[in-house]
Amino acid sequence: MSGHSKWHNIQGRKNAQDAKRGKVFQKLSREIYMAAKSGGPDPDGNPTLRMVIDKARSNNMPKDNIKRAIKKAEGGSEEHYDEITYEGYAPGGVAVFVEALTDNKNRTASDVRVAFTRNGGSLGATGSVAYMFDRKGYIAIDRSTTDADEDQMLLDVMDAGGDDLQTSDDAYEIYTDPKEFAAVRDALIKDGYKLADAELTMIPQNTTPVPADKKEQFEHLVDALEDNDDVQNVYTAAADED
Repeated sequence: MSGHSKWHNIQGRKNAQDAKRGKVFQKLSREIYMAAKSGGPDPDGNPTLRMVIDKARSNNMPKDNIKRAIKKAEGGSEEHYDEITYEGYAPGGVAVFVEALTDNKNRTASDVRVAFTRNGGSLGATGSVAYMFDRKGYIAIDRSTTDADEDQMLLDVMDAGGDDLQTSDDAYEIYTDPKEFAAVRDALIKDGYKLADAELTMIPQNTTPVPADKKEQFEHLVDALEDNDDVQNVYTAAADED
């Protein structure tokens, strides 16, 4: 898995995300609405909806917000959002992959382009960087929440159908085939593990260090993209800092 640690990035950005909690809830509501509208309001029969609800809960989204988004879908709302991806390069040549849900493609495309160009990046054509990332299921377990040692964790991950386990002092990180993600997640929960994070994500095949003189620009670009109401996820191939 090329030594990439999402846990490091999750913890590193946690405080910033806490400060933007209202915006995070708004984006999650949009995901819940779209999942419920396309696959039905029952999470037991709609794996996509269940996954988004789990993601919302891990972000401490209030139950009322979740119910409201589902009811909106059940009520026949005419709102519709298109799933759009954007690809480009951040300062220092770091690949960036952006996922958006938008009700106005022209607005979002313009905003994303401005975010790249104003922060030393460049927006590329479709397919320009997507091949550098792999779609994976990702599960993180905070080691402080379990007594399992690495051998036991590896055994349980393999039994559950996981593909790879990465271990650090703070966390166990499990990677799965996207199609097996729900089964692996459910098996680990059944084994008694408390999941700190569980989602489908994009993992870079290789990483690129951000040059010291480009770091501030790089961070401004990522912040600008994440601040956009239409942008759901921003993935980069930036190498983890030591």
